[in-house]
Amino acid sequence: MAHILLRHRDIPNINQIDVYKKNGGFEAFKNAVKKMKPEDVTNVVKNSGLRGRGGAGFPTGTKWSFMDNKNWPHYVVANADESEPGTFKDREIMEQNPFQFLEGVALASYAVGANAAYVYMRGEFWQVAAFLDEKIAEMEKEGFLGDKLFGTDYSLRIYTHLGAGAYICGEETALLESMEGKRGQPRVRPPFPPSFGLYGKPTVVNNVETLTNVPLILANGADWYKSMGTADSAGVKIFSLSGRVKKPGNYELPFGKTFRDLIYGEGGGIMDDRPIKAIMPAGASSSLIVADEKALDTQLEYAAVRTLGADLGSASVIVIDDTVSIDWVISKTIHFFKHESCGKCTPCREGNHWMLNVVNRIEHGHKPEDVTLLLNVAKQMQGKCLCALGEFATMAVVTGIERFPQDFKA
Repeated sequence: MAHILLRHRDIPNINQIDVYKKNGGFEAFKNAVKKMKPEDVTNVVKNSGLRGRGGAGFPTGTKWSFMDNKNWPHYVVANADESEPGTFKDREIMEQNPFQFLEGVALASYAVGANAAYVYMRGEFWQVAAFLDEKIAEMEKEGFLGDKLFGTDYSLRIYTHLGAGAYICGEETALLESMEGKRGQPRVRPPFPPSFGLYGKPTVVNNVETLTNVPLILANGADWYKSMGTADSAGVKIFSLSGRVKKPGNYELPFGKTFRDLIYGEGGGIMDDRPIKAIMPAGASSSLIVADEKALDTQLEYAAVRTLGADLGSASVIVIDDTVSIDWVISKTIHFFKHESCGKCTPCREGNHWMLNVVNRIEHGHKPEDVTLLLNVAKQMQGKCLCALGEFATMAVVTGIERFPQDFKA
């Protein structure tokens, strides 16, 4: 099956504007601006079943339709922060298939009536930002960005914006605070960004992978996109596969394939042919799944993965074999989240601090009551934090202790 998002694997040099144009590039955007109403573009995306690929899985067209049309101007922000350990798909898109992503940004902007769009990138992506700036300049030169596009009254500019490399800025309201020059900390919601976003104006925030789907959905229609994947999860997804697999990397597959297809088919199986022990389906922020036969034969889609007591999230699948102890895994995740907590809300700030203290005690002289205490602290944090970071910090801890008790008795 030809790639839809990772098209550079089928079409050499598609990151050159002439090659992209020869392969249908910008036709969807031109057609939308000249022949479609903004709400018609939104309805095509809504009917396609496209869901957000950044982790939450919220229906994309529905999010666009929430924009407050009594408050102007409107903005579009592409979330290219990509700080989740285990996720490395958006960078490949931006480096290798940038024009399809930028055309997606442009289509989203037209759909919601935005004349300015921003690509927010983590600070470590400064080279990618410079590369995208070149591509944006090429689009302006060719007449795909600027004033009065294609002989209409619609105008659009796209800008890149570098953050300072903070995980919390992947959360959409912390991202907006960072863009406004403030400390990157989440806002209390509601109001949500479609009514109160960047500079207090209605804003749509979408992930890079989400927006990269949009040009081909507009070009080929909603039914074409829905013909791939499952009833719950339409289309294709990039799975970032890492951990104890023979062939780590990005794999674009239609929703509905299984963990077994991904790990043993695409990923070539486990290193040294060891037994598989656990799977983290959404990077460091995910629950640990016991990798039994049922789990391996579970479909890779949002609803099916929830039956295993986990979320698919951004689909950064980390594979753990029998050489890895789960107490080591949760120690790594706690160290990460303790470092990345913004400290704005007490449950996350203090909870991560105490989880780190207790896990260090477990590592340097294990007492059974410390494991019970660690589980207690994690559960006390759940449902009480201002944003999802605090919740994410507890996922591996709670599921690790409850599903792999033998690793804490060793």
